[in-house]
Amino acid sequence: MPLANDEKPLFVQVAERMEDAILAGAYEEETQIPSTTEISTRYKINPATALKGINILVENGAIYKKRGVGMFVKKGATEALRAKRRDQFYHDFVLKLAAEGKKLGVSLAEAIAMVERGYENGH
Repeated sequence: MPLANDEKPLFVQVAERMEDAILAGAYEEETQIPSTTEISTRYKINPATALKGINILVENGAIYKKRGVGMFVKKGATEALRAKRRDQFYHDFVLKLAAEGKKLGVSLAEAIAMVERGYENGH
């Protein structure tokens, strides 16, 4: 499926999609991920763009290269990615939710009830 989010560069979207796949268990730790050629074909992007996205994961320690074999998910990557994403979630959503709630006079109890309702009705 092609990448579509216009707000982020394609290489960032590649990195995030691969992170999502690792978190979902599609690529388990110490297993091989698709090649940059396969990724570029899947998302209909330039192989250099795919490589740039994969390099983000290498720099972050989520994947590593076995010379002549390919790229593999590093042991511990799933929990490290989960921790990173939880931190992003806090900064990108929770802090904004709290600030907006305060601005609107929403109490903590009301905000918690809204979040619970969102969990119940969410997909």
